[in-house]
Amino acid sequence: MSIVITGGAGFLGGLVTEALLERGGEEELVSLDLAPSAHTSPRVRSVVGDLADQGVLEEAVGPETTAIIHLAAVLSGGSEDDFDLSMHVNVDGTRALLERARTVSAGADAPLRFVATSSLAVFGGEVPSVVPSSWATQPDSTYGALKAVVELLVNEYSRKGFVDGRVCRLPTISVRPGRPNSAASSFASGIIREPLQGVESVCPVPHDTLMWLSAPRTAVTNLLHALDLPPEDLGSWRVMNIPGLTVSVGEMLETLGRVGGDVARSLVRDEPDARITAIVGSWPGAFEVDDLLERGFVRDESFAQMVQEYVEDHLAAP
Repeated sequence: MSIVITGGAGFLGGLVTEALLERGGEEELVSLDLAPSAHTSPRVRSVVGDLADQGVLEEAVGPETTAIIHLAAVLSGGSEDDFDLSMHVNVDGTRALLERARTVSAGADAPLRFVATSSLAVFGGEVPSVVPSSWATQPDSTYGALKAVVELLVNEYSRKGFVDGRVCRLPTISVRPGRPNSAASSFASGIIREPLQGVESVCPVPHDTLMWLSAPRTAVTNLLHALDLPPEDLGSWRVMNIPGLTVSVGEMLETLGRVGGDVARSLVRDEPDARITAIVGSWPGAFEVDDLLERGFVRDESFAQMVQEYVEDHLAAP
């Protein structure tokens, strides 16, 4: 048996791989990405190549595959800058992956479980202060539009019985370690991560901007919970707004000051960016998630706790 993790060499893919290793079991974990996985466990096998390449997919997804966790994507800022690349990876790659899963499922006792990540970027226009689970998508960005396409594809492949899909609209993950990425929301980690390491950072949006946030540990917990859910618990619409916390950018900066002191807070300067503000400002800041919490999904206790987890995981002395 094997579980395929697309984007397995990335930040989130690495955490998902680690969490699956910690759960034990005998499944092979197949990392499908443009680079090999950093994990050295004999249970981890890397397949390096283009997600839309049929030969690469046949090497990664085979009769022994029981589940796919699809994390690979061109993110929001990168999608806005390069429509064609985003279409190739986010839509063409997902469609090719779904077709490969369909082929493998046809010879299996049950369709492959297919967990795909989506984004708050599928929303836009006028939205209520708290978005219900049934609210329609109206993306205001390339990334959001193509993620909305992915949601419909996974749901339709599930309706037809080709895969057993579940789509997780993840909150913005904060605080992420490492370097800034191409996501428009990258600042949501940068305004905490860099100052705590004595490095200047830029806040590109107004302080009253509301963010729907999740810590990395919590995001991984919820992804694996989505993987484990029996199909009868999902209903006909397989898309879920994963629980998060509503936090304003101003509250994030106040927390930075409490954790890192005045010196850390002084390292963040306001530098308005109309492009980032337009993208992030179109995303809702709060969702109705009581139903998902009742079904075993979890949320963080506070943004202060999220920052503390980052300090413990990445800044604490060994």
